[in-house]
Amino acid sequence: MIKRNYNIQDALEEWFTDADKVVIAGIGNPIRRDDFVGVKIVQDLEGKVSDKVSLLECETVPESFMQEIADINPSHVLLVDAAILGLKPGETRLVFPEQVTDFPAITTHVLPLRIFCEFITKMTEAKIALLLIEPENTEFGEGLTQAVQAAAEKVVVMLRKLLRKTG
Repeated sequence: MIKRNYNIQDALEEWFTDADKVVIAGIGNPIRRDDFVGVKIVQDLEGKVSDKVSLLECETVPESFMQEIADINPSHVLLVDAAILGLKPGETRLVFPEQVTDFPAITTHVLPLRIFCEFITKMTEAKIALLLIEPENTEFGEGLTQAVQAAAEKVVVMLRKLLRKTG
């Protein structure tokens, strides 16, 4: 089940240990409040990470970016998305494709993320993970709720440190 005593920073540090070329794909709907968190994180990382990091704003159609991801030939692909995991709003987990069926995650995307991950795995040799954030409100509207905004800011700080510009 979902671990309650969980350190997202440690999980990300361990996962990025041997990262060479990274894709961070933000997924979400800009008019469904907290569902937009993945894209918001990517937007907030723009210009603040190494040139070895490609940032993609996939919105609700990550499948449209499969060829672009394959062309980048990354060592790591991190998909950032809101998902209902049964946690407190803003709680974050690093999940691997083979675990996706273990989570009662609900997403709003046409192609299920597990199938998307399978395609990326076939097209590249990249390590793939999903950074999932528990939403509070996915009703129509704009702007993240306070809890999810705070989580997004923490994630941005962590990813900036792990993938920072050098020189």
